[in-house]
Amino acid sequence: MKILLIGATGHVGSAARQALEDRHEIIAASRSSEPGVDLLDPDSVARLFERVGTVDAVISAFGAAPVKPFAELAREDYLQAFERKALSQIDLVRIGAPHVADGGSFTLTTGVLSREPVPRFTAAAMANGAVEAYVMAVAPELPRGIRINAVSPSVLQSAPDYHAAFRGFVPVPSERVGAAFARCVEGSITGRALAVD
Repeated sequence: MKILLIGATGHVGSAARQALEDRHEIIAASRSSEPGVDLLDPDSVARLFERVGTVDAVISAFGAAPVKPFAELAREDYLQAFERKALSQIDLVRIGAPHVADGGSFTLTTGVLSREPVPRFTAAAMANGAVEAYVMAVAPELPRGIRINAVSPSVLQSAPDYHAAFRGFVPVPSERVGAAFARCVEGSITGRALAVD
């Protein structure tokens, strides 16, 4: 398969790449790569798809959100979280669907915050929940047998800078996260958010 992977250099994207690159052609894209893309700019996303042509699968390992206590979160913080984590991935599907082959797939990324509360991560949790609801709702409407899922990992072993914020969570190995991406890309499921705990 020809797979477009956005965010290949991060912890989650690296896990996806390692799980798939020995069997498939991976086109890695980010703001600093060639081909480049800015997921916050729909025109940039459109240019990327025009450049790479038809793909069999699209993986998004992108997203960020403000980390602040509830009392400090302003409306702008929630908007930023929604744009960077949810709307960016929604736009990827909206713009990219015509460029995905019949029977192809999208795999988005959410995280444990959509199902477990962690102090200071309220905005991220909101955005993760939005992505998972979108995946469920859009799955039956995508054309030409295109599937869509999300991978929702807990904190990764490879990301020790986050471990202190996720006390009580057992960090998950990258191999398990990568396996979830492989299941989404190579399997038959759709409309699911695969938890990796």
